[in-house]
Amino acid sequence: MEKPKFSKAIWFLSFSFLVSGLGLLLWLFWDLPDLANLPNNLATPSIRITDRHGRILYELQPDASGRHTPVSLEAIPESLKLATIATEDRNFYTNPGVDFAGVLRSAWINLKGQETLAGGSTITQQVARNLILSSEEQFERSLRRKLREVWLAYRLTRKYSKDEILALYLNQMNYGGLSYGVEAAAQTYFGKSAAELGLAEAALIAGIPQAPALYNPLIDPQAAQNRQKIVLEIMHNQELISPAEFELARREPLVFASQPYPINAPHFVMWISTQLDKILTTQPIPPTTSLIIKTSLDLDWQHLAENAVTRQMEALAATTPNSPGHNVPGGHNVNNAALVALDPDTGEILAMIGSPDYFDTLNAGAINMALSPRQPGSALKPLVYAAAFDPDRTNPWTAATMIMDVRTTFTTHEGEAYTPANYDNLEHGPVSARQALASSLNIPAVKALDFVGLADLFDFATTLGISSFGNPLDYDLSLSLGGGEVRLLELTAAYAAFATLGQAVTPTAILAISTVAGEVIYEPENPARAQVITPQVAWLISDILNDNAARSIGFSPNSALQIDRPAAVKTGTTTNYHDNWTIGYTPDLVVGVWVGNANHEPMRGVDGLSGATPIWHQFIRTALTGTPENWFVQPDGFEYEEVCTLSGQLPTSSCPYTRGEWFIAGTAPTQKDQIFQQVWIDDRTGFLAGDNTPNNDRRRVIAVNFPPEAHPWARAQGYILTTDLQHESAENTWESYPLQIISPGLNNVYRRDSNLESTQQKLTIEAAAATPMNTIGIWLDDELQASFDHPPYLLWWPLQEGDHLVWAEGTTITGEPIKSPVVNFEVVEDLEP
Repeated sequence: MEKPKFSKAIWFLSFSFLVSGLGLLLWLFWDLPDLANLPNNLATPSIRITDRHGRILYELQPDASGRHTPVSLEAIPESLKLATIATEDRNFYTNPGVDFAGVLRSAWINLKGQETLAGGSTITQQVARNLILSSEEQFERSLRRKLREVWLAYRLTRKYSKDEILALYLNQMNYGGLSYGVEAAAQTYFGKSAAELGLAEAALIAGIPQAPALYNPLIDPQAAQNRQKIVLEIMHNQELISPAEFELARREPLVFASQPYPINAPHFVMWISTQLDKILTTQPIPPTTSLIIKTSLDLDWQHLAENAVTRQMEALAATTPNSPGHNVPGGHNVNNAALVALDPDTGEILAMIGSPDYFDTLNAGAINMALSPRQPGSALKPLVYAAAFDPDRTNPWTAATMIMDVRTTFTTHEGEAYTPANYDNLEHGPVSARQALASSLNIPAVKALDFVGLADLFDFATTLGISSFGNPLDYDLSLSLGGGEVRLLELTAAYAAFATLGQAVTPTAILAISTVAGEVIYEPENPARAQVITPQVAWLISDILNDNAARSIGFSPNSALQIDRPAAVKTGTTTNYHDNWTIGYTPDLVVGVWVGNANHEPMRGVDGLSGATPIWHQFIRTALTGTPENWFVQPDGFEYEEVCTLSGQLPTSSCPYTRGEWFIAGTAPTQKDQIFQQVWIDDRTGFLAGDNTPNNDRRRVIAVNFPPEAHPWARAQGYILTTDLQHESAENTWESYPLQIISPGLNNVYRRDSNLESTQQKLTIEAAAATPMNTIGIWLDDELQASFDHPPYLLWWPLQEGDHLVWAEGTTITGEPIKSPVVNFEVVEDLEP
């Protein structure tokens, strides 16, 4: 019997439906993403860099993804959660992840228009679309994408709780302005955390995800506020806020952040980011972890430092050299400055300025001059003297050690003559090491380095953390005046070792790295600090640099080096005026300041006292306002002795001046003064009295016994030299040549900086006489330069390139003409930048 055709039709239709269904399923779910991939698609968190009090300095944003800081649902205000649910998915907590009525409505509209014209997506669907579907499929406007999104949303509700899904939405959605999540949006638009948002601000942010480009309040504030009012109306209609709350929020004026991506302490922040590159590569941190970098910086102190720098730069720009008050911009040619402030007890960096303006491209503002090696000038001298005072050294110097501050010529490792001069171009004769360091005298500093030795100084500087010197064979004694290069941060840390009584100080910038949830994942190690200077030497340096009387030779008694409390401070100025320094400290704070130009252009008429010191003075005083005054506590191991002022030895009855001085135990003088000697002279001859001198012709005088290099200075000052009273003086070279050129030295070579004006580069030419003179003339290259009828016989000559001959001619008080030996010297042009 033949089967009915009807059965075949049913079988065919069933098969067709099955094939179609399978095809539909394949069409819908082929290559459907796995929910397990969701964590891999979360926005990469940005890294928040804060100061020591948690105030944000900057937010480092991941490559091309924008700002993102996930926070817990509990940290998001209720008003923002309610506004989001009311606007995007009012049935969020009751629907299965899909609003079927909305889907059908959307599908009908889309079919009629033959393209996707309407949405209807729930919060869960938006999470599925943005965090699970591929970036290409997210932007497809097709029914297939919509159905796949529905299925993924349904599955999400099976895997995650509603609160977890809401937290994903609020932390991952695009809120415009390169901000992902409500925390990033709150920071970008209002400059505050999401937890601090009010109802009006929350309503504005909640309305942005529907059209982030359209509702960005920093681009179109009117469109954003119109959308905000719609959100508030929805909340009011759903009775989520009261009529009074609705009216207050609707009328509340919104204050937007002036800087969507603010940056505080930019040089410090950029330096921190380079340190993070090293730290984070060694830490097992998941890429989706949002990090907070707590730094040592104090933002309040940073602002004080910025104000001090700005004020001084404006002052220098408003005056010309030697013409205060003249409004000539850039008169001193000073465009850059840097500052570092450290806590000596911890090494923590409390403030760092790399330039007056990070964004000043004209003056290389982005270069961090706190980290760039520059010549320190006299700011290096405390390290030289600390090495000389080391009690473990053979015959160590003391604060009372006599140093002859008279013109002295040294020989460099290249065989050239090197004759340092003091900043004031004067000689001060015998000075104590205390005076020499406090007053920043150059000639004694070179002698101190000659005593210490370059190799020992380099080793000592290395223990203090200075890493930029290199090979000591590349330097000569000019290093004591700043011939090398150091970083402001490192030299400031080296000074901090004096404040800690000799313990090495390592600068610290990062205090902790933690997650937003508060889990600390990194803290720097705090090993025991090495004792690199004896406590006694460290205290002695601090005592000298705090001694206002000892610095009176080089500075006025009321200089800006004094503040309202004990402070040890040292300035530095390079001979070419490229660099100004002031580094000073109290027991609680160390502050280093550099002033100059990043491109090495010389300044005009600015030294450490007038350039860097005002910044140091203003900052350290304001930073310490309201804190107790602390003194440098003297450690055990000191002796106090009365010494003869000039020699530093035990006084005798012939010594006219004495003073007290502190000595490290075991270094106090044991010999009596040999400088001042009581002698008898014969008034008939003016020489020492002999056995045949009648008593009536004997006269007692106090003569001085200075070393030979100090004789010209001593004679010019009116001292009676013991050597001048001896008959044997005829054998002295001064008897053979009673008139001599004592500066420049024979065969000396001097370098002229082509970048400096000739008026700023002068050489001292000085003559000295061993016999009373009527007149003296100084000749240079056959031209009379100057005539004198009394000492000192000194002039300043502008350097000129070439070989030169200099001599002196004069007549004695008896009318006898005499001439000095001719001295030749050379001036070469230094073409180095």
